[in-house]
Amino acid sequence: MPDLPSAATPHDPYAALRLPEFRAYILARFTLTLALQMQSVVVGWQVYQLTHDKLALGLIGLAEAIPAILVSLVAGHVADATPRKAIVQVATTGFAICTALLLAFVALPGGQALLIRTHAWPIYGVIFLSGISRGFISPALFSFMPQLIGRRELLSNAITWSSTTWQSASVAGPALGGLLLGYAPRWFGLPGLPAAYGADLALTLFSLTILTVFVRARSLPPREAPAVPESLWVSLTSGLRFVFGHQLILGSISLDLFAVLFGGAIALLPVYATDILRVGPEGLGILRAAPSVGSVLMLVILNYLPVRHRAGYKLLGSVAGFGLATIFFGISTSFYLSVALLFLTGAFDAVSVVLRSNLLHLHTPEHIKGRVSAVNSIFIGSSNEIGAFESGVAAKLLGTVPSVVFGGAMTLVVVAVTAWRAKALRQM
Repeated sequence: MPDLPSAATPHDPYAALRLPEFRAYILARFTLTLALQMQSVVVGWQVYQLTHDKLALGLIGLAEAIPAILVSLVAGHVADATPRKAIVQVATTGFAICTALLLAFVALPGGQALLIRTHAWPIYGVIFLSGISRGFISPALFSFMPQLIGRRELLSNAITWSSTTWQSASVAGPALGGLLLGYAPRWFGLPGLPAAYGADLALTLFSLTILTVFVRARSLPPREAPAVPESLWVSLTSGLRFVFGHQLILGSISLDLFAVLFGGAIALLPVYATDILRVGPEGLGILRAAPSVGSVLMLVILNYLPVRHRAGYKLLGSVAGFGLATIFFGISTSFYLSVALLFLTGAFDAVSVVLRSNLLHLHTPEHIKGRVSAVNSIFIGSSNEIGAFESGVAAKLLGTVPSVVFGGAMTLVVVAVTAWRAKALRQM
């Protein structure tokens, strides 16, 4: 098993940031993530105002997860066979087109009339298209970053900074989306939805520009020649075979999969903001940003104090903490306490994200990283959206608060079963 740096190794927390192309890469990723996180909170608010249906919020996640899952294995194969930068550029262009459509629905008279007639269904259609882009961009981004680093000893530091960038954008994106929804009429004289979608589109195009101009395209490392020629099906499924044959990777992915599937309350935040905490779109932006604030602060700590010992127990403990914080959030009726508990869910989640990313990068051969990342996207990335659907269904059947408490309790059950069954993970 590859080791993380020993305690005696001098640690430079800014090592990866000293590489100009990596700085350009994380700037492009930051602005794209900022745009997507803004879009997520704005779409959730718009759909709930159109439908006043909790299940409708869950359908947003399902509309994005289904196409992402369907294309994931093909996307992983493509990421290992073609220039990864080109894939990211095409997928980002797809995001821009989808955002332009959402803007047209609220800014043009024809788009407004369409929503009046059909409610949220055109929005679901656009989110379905964006799910295709997401399915292709995830394995391409994951496997492109190591090509920019070039040095294995910098990889762990780059992973932490990349995660910090993503979480920082996840802090600012929901907050910016909520602020534009609530204050754009006062600040700019524009309705909230067109202002938010317009800013979203501008950020997406800026990300595409940074990626195109400042990050060089790099060729793929040569694939290892298989003992016998591979069929397309064998190539497509090689990521699945690798993950299911590697106990540490399978254990860490499974742990996060079920924790996110059952423990996520994010999809129901519009309900909490509107009906339980009564804080409006501005409060929704703060609630959405709180987990990412916790993640960013934890990731900054991990940049200076990386995990070196007892990583398995820390991974299990962080997911258990996530479940407990989710339970208490579910029953909270105080806005400030709810924000603090969401902050804790993000801090705990950051630990598991960094540890799992290190496992994937350090244990996966370069020539199949796209395909293994595609499997990770199926299990982890899409579990956020499927978890959102589960939350919507559970809230519809059980009620909002019982569904969130149930999800947190199930997360604790998953941790207990994983700790009991996955000896290799405990001893990591």
